Amino acid sequence: MRVVQLIDSLDIGGAERMAVTIANVLTDKISFSGLVCTRKEGDLKGTINSSVNYTFLNKRKSIDIKALFKFRNYIIVNNVNCIHAHGSSYFFAVLTKFILPSVKIIWHDHLGNRVSQKESNWFLRFFSLFFSGVLVVNEELEKWAIQNLKTSNISFLSNFYNTKQNEVNQTFLEGEKDKRIVCLANLKTPKNHLYILKSFLASDLSNKGWTLHFIGKDFRDEYSEILKLYIENNKIEDSVYLYGSCLDVSHILSQAKYGVLASTYEGFPVTLLEYGFANLTVLSTSVGFCSKVIVPNVNGYLFNPNEDNALISLFKALPNSESKNKEMATNLNTFVHQNYTAVKVVEQLLNYYQKWL
Repeated sequence: MRVVQLIDSLDIGGAERMAVTIANVLTDKISFSGLVCTRKEGDLKGTINSSVNYTFLNKRKSIDIKALFKFRNYIIVNNVNCIHAHGSSYFFAVLTKFILPSVKIIWHDHLGNRVSQKESNWFLRFFSLFFSGVLVVNEELEKWAIQNLKTSNISFLSNFYNTKQNEVNQTFLEGEKDKRIVCLANLKTPKNHLYILKSFLASDLSNKGWTLHFIGKDFRDEYSEILKLYIENNKIEDSVYLYGSCLDVSHILSQAKYGVLASTYEGFPVTLLEYGFANLTVLSTSVGFCSKVIVPNVNGYLFNPNEDNALISLFKALPNSESKNKEMATNLNTFVHQNYTAVKVVEQLLNYYQKWL
């Protein structure tokens, strides 16, 4: 089995991280594991194992003939029989199949908001005629794919966390460890950072020595500026910290006690798994696959991100629920170790490869 993961960017994001993680863990499971980035390299490039056959195509436009034939040559030289295309890279994968019909395509859908999109998916529906299989990250996406795509091979594959990662510890958090709340999410819609900020301020935790730490790419756009202005205008610069993109995630989480995620839509956020493996008490949005991971008051807190006061009340309760919080963190840690390690999920992925290729 010779498989290449295809991704359009190596910026830190959900689909991008899973593409790299899968390529890394497959190196000792199949005869060839490759990773090709089409359009833009980023911070995740530094996390690719040396045993992964990596290439960057430097694609500059939607239909880039030079990049297309470079990828075709990569497939031929390395005798690749399957393109595992993540997210929007399906378009480039299908173009490649037009000039190299023998290669198979498995498309991996990570986009939690796809079920609410309508007209923008007509292109995907047509291109799905050329897919040998489709993998999705939650049950909503699976139902949507069955109803809309032109392939019968559609299956759910959960995201997973690879605990075998080499990190350089370089990010150190401000504040007291037992009063630190982290949020791992790029500064963009639909991650809902302003909602977290407003809830944190309204809870009055900032006046009790608690700190909030945003870890994720700052695109220096309007979304980012609104957050920074809110922090400045409310004079909480000593309680809220923005760190930008960071690669030493495990080290960062080891310094915190609580993890929050407030997205208005999600596929299957790896962030929740990272929180679980780090033994954090989790406050999670209820959208997407989150409610399948977090059982309210058993292994974390679950809230509706569209309710103004939902997160405020949870924040207010944190200081008075230490014993309960510790128990829930332990429960989540046990749950993710039992269900979302690389060993368990990759075995399932290999079964799909063997079945569809």
